[in-house]
Amino acid sequence: MKDLFDMISKKSSKLTTVTYSTSFSMGIRFFSKKYHDPIYAIYGFVRFADEIVDSFHNYDKAKLLERFKADTYLAIEEKISLNPILNNFQWAVNKYHIERELIDKFLKSMEMDLQDIEYDQPAFEEYILGSAEVVGLMCLRVFCEGDDAKYNDLKVPAMRLGSAFQKINFLRDLKADYQGLGRSYFPNIDLRKFDEETKKKIEDDIAIDFKDGLNGIIRLPRGARFGVYIAYVYFYKLFLKIKRVHSEQILRERIRIPNRTKYKLLVTSFIRHQLNMF
Repeated sequence: MKDLFDMISKKSSKLTTVTYSTSFSMGIRFFSKKYHDPIYAIYGFVRFADEIVDSFHNYDKAKLLERFKADTYLAIEEKISLNPILNNFQWAVNKYHIERELIDKFLKSMEMDLQDIEYDQPAFEEYILGSAEVVGLMCLRVFCEGDDAKYNDLKVPAMRLGSAFQKINFLRDLKADYQGLGRSYFPNIDLRKFDEETKKKIEDDIAIDFKDGLNGIIRLPRGARFGVYIAYVYFYKLFLKIKRVHSEQILRERIRIPNRTKYKLLVTSFIRHQLNMF
């Protein structure tokens, strides 16, 4: 029965999320239950596309991504796919009316990762839009449940929050991206001369995104607010930790938040959320 296959598809998306991201999956657990499956569906889709360009080094990545892209659109059109991750994603896309434009921009950013690009400001902004901001908008479509007025009201803050998260990832992963994948996303930066002044410019930009993103979180539907707030608190804590370390350390190691600290953040964030102390 199709229902059984759909159930397996949903479990596949959840397993993908839990396996790849403890932080993201922790946040999802604090959404209203009605949001769990569609958010897992979005993450599973995004994760699989990202794996193609980041991990499958012994394969033709461009060919695999093109096939994944074609299969994605076919799944959305036919409302079924034999790939459980795509089957679940098409369900979420069709149910919550996620625009094809958002999917197009996301896949374009994945294609950019296949190229040896020297990022200038326009290319950087295009990549951030596709790799992070539109993912936030896909999730916002789920949270708003067809309320276009609320979606339009929260659209810019959702994009800013996605931007902040992605830039934090870039800053945290400077060493791995540059040495392992040959990538440097931040525009007009020579990593051989990465210093405190350069680091501070990036941090000042991220701080603005965080401020704008928080303004949107407090206006989210209640069933989504705490889960998104948890993600915000975790990334902001990581941001503060990165700000405290020297630029040379960023290029030597990946800055992390220990799991015990994450659980402490969970408790304090719950209290602040209950008291509306954002």
